[in-house]
Amino acid sequence: MAGIGALAALLAGCAAPAPGNGTKTDLSAEVAQELRPYYDQQVDWERCEGRFQCAQVEVPLDYAEPGGERIKIATIRTTGGSEGSILVNPGGPGASGYDLVRDGVEMQTTDKLRGSYNIVGFDPRGIKRSAPVTCLTDEERDAARQVDYDIDTDEGIAEAVEDAAELAAKCARKTGPVLGHVDTLSAARDMDILRAVLGEDRLDYLGWSYGTFLGAQYAELFPKRVGRMVLDGAMDPALGGHELTLGQAAGFEQALRSYVESCQAGPGCPLTGTVDEAVGQVRQLLKAVEESPMTADDGRLVPVNTFVSGLITPLYDDKYWPTLTSALSSALQGDPSPMLWLADASAQRHENGNYTGNTTFAFTAVNCLDYPMASDLPTMRKEAAELEKVSPTFGRYLAYGGTTCQNWPHEPVRKPAPVSAEGAGPIVVIGTTGDPATPYAWAESLAGQLSSASLVTFKGEGHTAYPRGNSCVQDAVDSYFVDGTVPADGTTC
Repeated sequence: MAGIGALAALLAGCAAPAPGNGTKTDLSAEVAQELRPYYDQQVDWERCEGRFQCAQVEVPLDYAEPGGERIKIATIRTTGGSEGSILVNPGGPGASGYDLVRDGVEMQTTDKLRGSYNIVGFDPRGIKRSAPVTCLTDEERDAARQVDYDIDTDEGIAEAVEDAAELAAKCARKTGPVLGHVDTLSAARDMDILRAVLGEDRLDYLGWSYGTFLGAQYAELFPKRVGRMVLDGAMDPALGGHELTLGQAAGFEQALRSYVESCQAGPGCPLTGTVDEAVGQVRQLLKAVEESPMTADDGRLVPVNTFVSGLITPLYDDKYWPTLTSALSSALQGDPSPMLWLADASAQRHENGNYTGNTTFAFTAVNCLDYPMASDLPTMRKEAAELEKVSPTFGRYLAYGGTTCQNWPHEPVRKPAPVSAEGAGPIVVIGTTGDPATPYAWAESLAGQLSSASLVTFKGEGHTAYPRGNSCVQDAVDSYFVDGTVPADGTTC
């Protein structure tokens, strides 16, 4: 999960039925009559993307009016699993589960898991192929990413608010009614329809990052329908928007220090002196870019927010730290092009100028519905000071998220609150001690809230742990899903 700031135990019961057999769970006693057509719908799974099966699943636009407009959820799955289906979500909000399965299922899951289950990806409502939030053309997106605001002045904040209001109006005009219904609770209800369409009595689910928040909301709504659920890189549903940003700011600050230590221990590190001095050099670089934006080889301006986006992106996974070293070396020599390339990758921009997803817009749309955020200037100034205190390097650039939602055309539909999911079977929560995007404390908190959680700790750097962490994490997750062996609470890998 990116920042909300201006930057952008064994299960009771038997195994689930094999998918694709056309059977449906009898939900007549559990599902409201007006929702039965969605749960009973017949879905045609067709061969797609070379070796997968795809389907479009209908859900109500507004669960308060299920007889009204319908939207379709794009779904994709692997085949050959004999134990049922595992629904996956890669995070965001705004990331595509369809793309995860199509492009990276071998990297994100193990042979053991794929050999036992069909892995099912989907684009949640508002994302990419599923009634997507649409706001700007590719050219307009390029232009927006080259704008810089003087956040130290009231006039600069006013300019940011004005541009955010214009963006919100374009999103409303181009997206239509969907824009008011892309909240996480609605997406969680969609997942229960997907469960029924897949022919499963209970939902087996693997979620990373924001996907843990989505899974936790599902468990709270439908605890008795929870099957085997793993929440990796956990978010804390009890935290508000500013609290989340504070946690991430501190997390990325620590991740930067860990990176610097690694960089200086190897060859070719452009940062010198102590860790504090090296981090200070990064801050000086950011200050210089803020005062005088750099220009990349392709002629595009690289303002500080875009530069920071590129800097943060490799901190999500320590295997990309050498890439960050190379980008920093170039930037310190006056060439921001490698850093812009990293920022482009985060923004889903190809070298030809085409953007391949709508994650940025969906991220804003979902968060503006999920989190009430302060938008008055005195409060935003106070929050900005708190962010700079916990993160002298990044806090400044993660502040003023309230400007984005201040003129959003739809009010928040959720208030942050803890979850318990009373009645659910065992849920596995995974936290990584050096996770910058979803700090380890959030995993501890979520595991403490859930009535049946088992916490697994991965001692390492980077965002999320399965399967990239180590064999201990892989074995814990695979044994849970495939064999029903719940890892002991407090397991450390």
